[in-house]
Parts: sequence; C-alpha cells; structure tokens
Amino acid sequence: MLEKLEKLSSKLKDEVKVILSETKNISATKLKEKAENFRLKYLVKKGEVTQLMSLLKDAAKEEKPKLGQAINQIKKLANDLHDSILKSSTDKSNTEEMSAQIDTTLPGNQIKNGSFHPVTLMQREMVTILTAMGFTTFEGPEIETEWYNFEALNIPEEHPTRDMQDTFFEESNNVLRTHTSGIQIHAMLKEEPPLRIIAPGAVYRQDSDATHTPMFHQIECLVVDEGISFGDLKGVIDHFLKEIYGSSLKTRFRPSFFPFTEPSAEMDLQCFNCQGKGCSLCKKTGWIEIGGCGMVDPAVFEAVNVDAEKYTGFAFGMGLDRMAMLKYGINDLRLTFEGDLRFLSQFE
Repeated sequence: MLEKLEKLSSKLKDEVKVILSETKNISATKLKEKAENFRLKYLVKKGEVTQLMSLLKDAAKEEKPKLGQAINQIKKLANDLHDSILKSSTDKSNTEEMSAQIDTTLPGNQIKNGSFHPVTLMQREMVTILTAMGFTTFEGPEIETEWYNFEALNIPEEHPTRDMQDTFFEESNNVLRTHTSGIQIHAMLKEEPPLRIIAPGAVYRQDSDATHTPMFHQIECLVVDEGISFGDLKGVIDHFLKEIYGSSLKTRFRPSFFPFTEPSAEMDLQCFNCQGKGCSLCKKTGWIEIGGCGMVDPAVFEAVNVDAEKYTGFAFGMGLDRMAMLKYGINDLRLTFEGDLRFLSQFE
C-alpha cells in the first residue's frame, strides 16, 4: 500500500514538472486551465488523492497511523504542486498584461506641465517690475474695520462706497475690503517713512457682469518721502506701464477725484492694439483707462500720524484682472474664475 503512495507521489511530481516546463510556450489562460484540471483530477472529493483516505478503512489497525501520515504527506504535496502551477499562471498573466500595456515602439506619453493663472502671471510681472524700482510688497487682512477701509482713507460716512448695496458688511460692522488702499494704512502705521510699498490682493464689491465680479484683484502702490511730487508719480507710472505693454506707447493723465488723494487723476495708456488710431478694444478713442492715482491727501497722513508738512507721497492703483485681460486679450472676466482647463492651459 505504501508502494502505491510512492508511485502516486512520483506521478504527481512528474506531471507538474511537465506542466511547468511548458510555461514559456503556453498562455497564462492555458496554464490556469492546466491548474484547474490538476485540481479536478487529484484534489476534489472524488479525486485520486482525496480517495486515498478510503484505504484507511481496509488497513490493519497497526498500519493506520503510518498510512495516515503518508496520505497526509501526499495531500500536502498535491496542494503545494497545485499552488506552484497557479503561481506560474499568475506570474505569466502579469507579464502578458505588462507587455500588452507597454508598446515600446510607440512614443512616450507626454506629461502636461501645469501653468500659472493669467492673473497670477500678471501680478508676478508687475511685482517684479516694481521691486526692481525699489518697492516692497505688503499684505493686509481681507476683512477690515470701517476705520481702515474708509475713515483713515478720508472716505466720509455719506460716501456712496459705504452703501450696503456696494459693500459686503459683516454683522460686527467689519467689511470685506473694497480696495487694497487699506494696506497703505497698515503699512504707514507699522513703518516710518520713507516708504515704497506694493499692495496686491483680492477685494470685494457687490457687482457682477462680463467685466465685473463680486471678488476681483487689485494692486496698489504707495510712496512716502520728503520732496515727492506729481512729476515723480507720472515718471513711475510711465515707466511701469511701458515695461508691461511696450516702450513706444504714450501715457496720459486726466483730472479726477478720489477721497484719499489730492490732486487726483485717471491714468490712460495709448492703445497697444491700434497704436492710438482707434479700435474696438479702446472704443475708438485710441486710449485705454488703466486706473487711478494722485498725491496722498494730508488728511490720510494725519490719520496715521505722519507729518504732512515734512512728507509728501503718491499712490496709484489698478485692477489686476483688467490688466491681465488687456495683456492676454481676454474678453470676459468670468473666464478667469471658471477654472476651465481649456482656457487656463493657454497661459505659461
């Protein structure tokens, strides 16, 4: 009886050896079929190995322990051999999948690089230019008290910008800042003149159409020193805008009014699309409105305890979103907020 078990053991080993030797020449599916056939032949309830347990019934009592041990060894061998076939099948399948997925004759997949948002690109360019001119970047809170956002900037209580229809008020009477001008106040309270600061950031107003959104971006600049004049203001702005849009373009200044500057002006740039001849971009005027500017009002200096008799200064500001729209030919401000990759991927 033990001799029969030894023959079966040899038979199992030989059969599996033949199967494994064919691994290179058959598919993973075929190898898996052979593993299943091996299981059905030897390991199921009526399989040759499982049926060995019936030998114990007819064996003499003194032979049963030794015979049982031998049968268990055969069962373990059969299971181990079956597992080895399955492992070969799995390895073969993985290799075939990898070979099918990777065609080394094809060019590699291009990984697309990310890009900066056009408003971010515009801000970086502006900050780089102004930093080279000696300016330092300042940041401030987006939720301001009315004093920082209005009163310290000489904006009276009855001014239209303090209306609930234009400004986002909180229950505590704080506001979402309506401009970055409040950063000037923080800077002048924190540092003594002379000052040259850049104040970029998000601002909030209750307005929404193709050229306005409730949240947009501004950049503000402030210079405070002895002997600062309107001529200095014009020179800085002229150089700044020509660095962005082209040195051949002209700039002009029109009288205007802002509560925190006196005198005040609107700054225009000769249309870079038509070189001042008149087109749809400049509405046939030959000029593009860029932003506001002026000499710092003495009332603002008084609010931050700066001696207006000793120091003078100028400030100018503009919309980052509008500047980006002009530079990159964007016709709808809302495109910059929608996160559409087809739009954003155009900028590098």
